[in-house]
Amino acid sequence: MLDIEIADRRWQDVALDDLAQEAVGATLEHMSLEVETCELVILACDDSRIAELNAEFRDKPKATNVLSWPAEELAVDVPGAIPLVPEADFTGEIALGDIAIAYETCLREAKEAQKPVSDHVRHLVVHGTLHLLGYDHIRDEDATLMERIEVEILGKLGIPNPYM
Repeated sequence: MLDIEIADRRWQDVALDDLAQEAVGATLEHMSLEVETCELVILACDDSRIAELNAEFRDKPKATNVLSWPAEELAVDVPGAIPLVPEADFTGEIALGDIAIAYETCLREAKEAQKPVSDHVRHLVVHGTLHLLGYDHIRDEDATLMERIEVEILGKLGIPNPYM
């Protein structure tokens, strides 16, 4: 179950609901998770709001493209290791966490990279969802693993490798 909270109406112009459903669904399917049992929230905001969140939670008072708050820690403290698989609660549901995505930064990055906004939005949602699943890119080995999985998922969506 995906709950999208639109805090900036401009997100409606890029059909975020459809793009997010597609990206989250592809990510969960790729990771062998049942889409119907997973819960996550996406906050579609502007740069001002994401800068506030980034300052509050990461001590970085500036806008960024996407932030994620996993419901549980799934990362394994071994470079390049695959995170733990999330487990369902007593109701059979898996709470994954929350993602925030910033409108202006997303559009600016897409324009700078000369790629369709829809492709970049789906990439950022895939990226954020993988963070909820315990993937990260702080260490080189972890970044390599996360990027490889992103490229595989995006390829299934018909999106070219964003890292080339």
